[in-house]
Amino acid sequence: MDEIIGNQKAIDIFENLSPYFQGLGDPIRQQIIALLIDKDTMNVTQIAEHIPMSRPTVSHHLKILRQVGLLKVQKKGTEMYYSLEINEAIALMKQLVQFVEEECQC
Repeated sequence: MDEIIGNQKAIDIFENLSPYFQGLGDPIRQQIIALLIDKDTMNVTQIAEHIPMSRPTVSHHLKILRQVGLLKVQKKGTEMYYSLEINEAIALMKQLVQFVEEECQC
């Protein structure tokens, strides 16, 4: 019975992480996240200078990252500036790692 409860906990954590994994599933979005780790906040033009894609394509990827909750946006004048909002995702990933370390008989 404990195994079923444990498996359900893992499933619950994975379900909560699923949108983040989907958001991070594309190499361009991974590059954007890595860029924002170094730069803190950037607008789409600045991001597009570092990513080998057009501005509209970069905007599309930014939209996906915002929708899954990995980015926040702040308007400054006429520009939209993007920054990471990853505390919840990190907390869930830590829960998953901790659960696996505690429960896995690897």
